[in-house]
Amino acid sequence: MPARTRAPAVEIPTDARETTLQIGERGVHLTNLDKIFFPQAGFTKRDLLQYYADVAPILVPHLRDRAMVMKRYPHGAEGDFFFMKRTPPGAPAWLRRCSVTHGSGNVIDFPIVDDVAALLWTINLGCIDLNQWYATCDDVDRPDYLHFDLDPVKDGTGSATPFETVQEAALAVKSALDDLKFPAYAKTSGSSGIHVYVPIVRGPVQHDVWRFAKAFALTLAAQQPEILTAEYKIAKRPAGRVLVDYNQNAWGRTLASIYSVRPTPRASVSTPVTWDEIARGLAIADFRLDNVRARFARTGDLWAPLLAKTKRVNLEQYL
Repeated sequence: MPARTRAPAVEIPTDARETTLQIGERGVHLTNLDKIFFPQAGFTKRDLLQYYADVAPILVPHLRDRAMVMKRYPHGAEGDFFFMKRTPPGAPAWLRRCSVTHGSGNVIDFPIVDDVAALLWTINLGCIDLNQWYATCDDVDRPDYLHFDLDPVKDGTGSATPFETVQEAALAVKSALDDLKFPAYAKTSGSSGIHVYVPIVRGPVQHDVWRFAKAFALTLAAQQPEILTAEYKIAKRPAGRVLVDYNQNAWGRTLASIYSVRPTPRASVSTPVTWDEIARGLAIADFRLDNVRARFARTGDLWAPLLAKTKRVNLEQYL
C-alpha cells in the first residue's frame, strides 16, 4: 500500500506459537499465535496481528496521542469480552500512558497506541477492535471531531432495519451537514451501521460537542421520521428506522476506530467509504480482514483529511 513505505514491514512468524519481535528499540512479545480467533472464517490470532501490522502506517496516525480503551476477547470473536481501561501490570516500560481523571477523582492511566509496537502489544492482549478517546491526551475534555453512529433499530423479533435504509440515513445526514457546509467522512462500522465524522476545531468541551450533536440528531429525525429516530430509550425506538446516535459523543464513550477488525464471523473491517459508494450501495461484508488490504493499496487513507489542521469546523459559533 502507498503509505507502507513510511514504516518497515513487520512479519509475524508463521512457524511459531509465540515470538518476540524487535521493532526498532522496542521488543514485543506475542503469544498464542495459532489460536483460532474467528472460527467460521478460520482466522488465527496471527492473522489478526499481521493485518494490524500491515495497516499500521495508515491506522496509527488516527490513534496517536489518544487514550485507548481496551476491549479484550481472550477467547476470540465468539467468546466473552471485557473492557479494560487501566494499563495492566507488566506492560512494557516504553509504552506511553495517558492519565485521565474521572469524575470520582480517580486517575486512570490508559495505554497509547502511537507506533506499530504499541499496536501489536494491544492486539496481543486479545483486542480485536480498537476504541480510542475522542480527544488527544494534552486535553482529554476537548474533542477534535464529532460523529454520528447510524445504527439499525431492531424490532420485537430481533430483526434489524435493512442496511439499505442505513445507507439512505447516512445520505440524509450528509445532506444536512452539507447545508451547514460541514465536511463529513463516512466509514462502515464493520458491524451493522455507518459512522459519520466531522472534523472540528478543538475548543468546545465534550459536553458542548454532545449538545450540538443531540440538537442536530433530534432536528434531523423530526424532519425525516419515516427513516430516522434519535429516541434515547430503546423501548421507544420505532422499528424500521435508523438511530442517529448522538450519545456516542458523551464524555468517555468510544466507537470502534477506523480500520478496526470487528468481532463478526467473517472478520469485517470498519472501512472508510466514499459518499458515491454509499449512494450506489455497498455491504458490510464487502470489507473483511482477508480483502481490505488490497483496497487500501488502491485508495490510500480516505480519512487523511481528519488528521489535517485545516478545513475544520469552528463549532463554537453554533453553540
